[in-house]
Amino acid sequence: MPIPLLAALLVAVAVATLCWSVLSVDRRETRAIRANLGRGITSSTEAESGSGILELLERVARRLTPDAYVRRLDRLLALAGRPASLPLGRLLAAKPALGAVGAAIGALIISTSPEPLMRLVALFVVVLGYMLPDLMLLSRGMERQTQIQRDLPNTLDQLLISVEAGLGFEAALSRASSNGKGPFAEELVRTLQDMQVGRSRREAYLGLAERTTTPEVRSFVQAIVQADAYGIAISRVLRVQAKAMRVKRRQRAEEQAMKLPVKVLFPLLFFIFPVLFIAILGPAVINTLATLSGR
Repeated sequence: MPIPLLAALLVAVAVATLCWSVLSVDRRETRAIRANLGRGITSSTEAESGSGILELLERVARRLTPDAYVRRLDRLLALAGRPASLPLGRLLAAKPALGAVGAAIGALIISTSPEPLMRLVALFVVVLGYMLPDLMLLSRGMERQTQIQRDLPNTLDQLLISVEAGLGFEAALSRASSNGKGPFAEELVRTLQDMQVGRSRREAYLGLAERTTTPEVRSFVQAIVQADAYGIAISRVLRVQAKAMRVKRRQRAEEQAMKLPVKVLFPLLFFIFPVLFIAILGPAVINTLATLSGR
C-alpha cells in the first residue's frame, strides 16, 4: 500500500472518530450540567444581591450576642441536625426580630390594660419571642436524639452483618448509611464525609459522639475508638455492642411500661372518673332532689 494512501486512511479514521465522538455526546447530560452550574451562579448572585439586609442583621446580632451564647446556639443547631433552612447567622438575626415583635405585642397589651399583671404578661411575651428559636431547636434536638437512640440497635445489627460478611468497617458504615433512614444514618454520612475530607478516623468518630447526647452512641464510639487503637477485632466489638443495645432497648420498653399506670392515673382522676360519677350518680341525685322537693 502506498504511503500517501495509508496517510489518507489514517486521517480519515481520525476524522471519523472525532466526528463520532462529537455526535455521540449525550447533549441532555451536558445541558443538565450547564443548567446546574448556571443555577448555582444565579442563585448565589441573587442571594448576594437580595440578602443585604439579612447579612447586616446577622453581623449586628453576632456582635451584640455574647460568644458563650453563640456557642450554645451552635450546639443546639448541631443536636438538631443543622437544618438547612436555619443556619446560625439567620438564627442570630431572627432572635432580636422576634423579640421586637414580642415587644410590640407587649406594648399593645399594656396599652389596653396597664395593670401589673398585664405588664408581667407583656414581659413574658417579649421573653417568649426572643427565646422561641431556642425552644424550637431544643424540642427538635430532643426528638432527634430520641430517634437516634431508637435507630442505633438496628444500625448496629446491620454493621455486624456487613462486617461478618467480609466488608471493612468504613464500607459497612457506608452501606448502613445508604440503606438506613433517619438522623443516625445522616450522622453516619457526616462521619464518612469527615474522613473523606482528611480527618482521621478517631477525630471523625469523636465528632459523631460530640454531635449527640445519647449515652449509647457515646459508648459505641468509645468502643470503636479503643478497638481501632488497640487492634481489637471490630466484629467482636460490634457483636458485644449490638447485644448490649438490644438489652437496653428492652429495658427502656419495660421502663416505659412500668411508668404507664402512673401516667394514666391523672387523666383517670380528672377526666374519666368525674364523667362516670355524673353518669352513674346523676339520676339518683335528681330523683333524691325531686323527692325532697315534694314533686
